[in-house]
Amino acid sequence: MESIENFFLDPYRTTKTFLIILELTAAFFGILSVWFSRKENILVYPTGIISTGIYVYLLNIYELRGDMVINAYFLLMSIYGWYNWAKKTEENTTTLEISRTNLKEKITGAIIFMAGVIFVFFAYKVFGTKITYITYLDSFTTAIFFVAMWYMAFKKIENWVLWIIGNIVSIPLYLVKGLGFTAIQYTVFLILAILGYIEWRKRLKNKKAAQWK
Repeated sequence: MESIENFFLDPYRTTKTFLIILELTAAFFGILSVWFSRKENILVYPTGIISTGIYVYLLNIYELRGDMVINAYFLLMSIYGWYNWAKKTEENTTTLEISRTNLKEKITGAIIFMAGVIFVFFAYKVFGTKITYITYLDSFTTAIFFVAMWYMAFKKIENWVLWIIGNIVSIPLYLVKGLGFTAIQYTVFLILAILGYIEWRKRLKNKKAAQWK
């Protein structure tokens, strides 16, 4: 038990207090963002912007450039998603509703995934980061999250499946990187993603049932 505690806490023993507070703040707003996403609440985006903005700063300090670029992408996609969710019709109602991806959107997702893998390797090369097994896992989770973020911006239910897969891989990955609080955050993300999928699937079924009446 003590060895596990040391594994979790050792990276923080020499970390400045304000950086620990920033990581906790980013984790809190990240969890809050996923909670709002599960509820299909547009506050998912402003809270997400706060979280990813802090992480861009932190990851730059920790010289985790690949993760920094990923969060920069999340930041930009949060701005786009906020705009997309907020669009109104002439009747002043939101046009975006929960739906499943069609073939074209699946192909788009596959292209984004491949581009994400290439992008991460390119980012690591640019920043001179040593290529290890972590690099390969990073490229996988990044590509998964790129597609998930894109699908979420259009309220595609498949976004939750991708978040679940990515979170499962990310939890041990962040522990290895020495970001224990972030690993806890991703554990909560995993639970919320499962709940989010269940809730969105229920809403989608109710919507289809109402259309048949």
